[in-house]
Amino acid sequence: MTQQTGPDQLQARLSRIEGQIRGIARMLDSDRACEDVVTQLMAIRSGIDNVGALILDSHLGNCIGGSDQTEEEQIEALRESMRLWWRFAPASGGLGAETEAEVQ
Repeated sequence: MTQQTGPDQLQARLSRIEGQIRGIARMLDSDRACEDVVTQLMAIRSGIDNVGALILDSHLGNCIGGSDQTEEEQIEALRESMRLWWRFAPASGGLGAETEAEVQ
């Protein structure tokens, strides 16, 4: 994710996700197959994860990289960013204290 993603690109991605959510509502109204609905839900989850990762990548580049922080401060800022991401990431499986301790 080295390419910079601007606010317009993030808005476009979020608009696409919004459209997918409206599509799911229509699918439910028309009694579409459960498999079809779940497939769309997974696509939305993936889209949200991608937007979150792009925002985190931007944060890391702007707030951590190239700053006047010491190496130790940069590492701690990176760890804090990772904790924030994994706290909400669906694939984390409820990231517990064991895994957080490993990050430290």
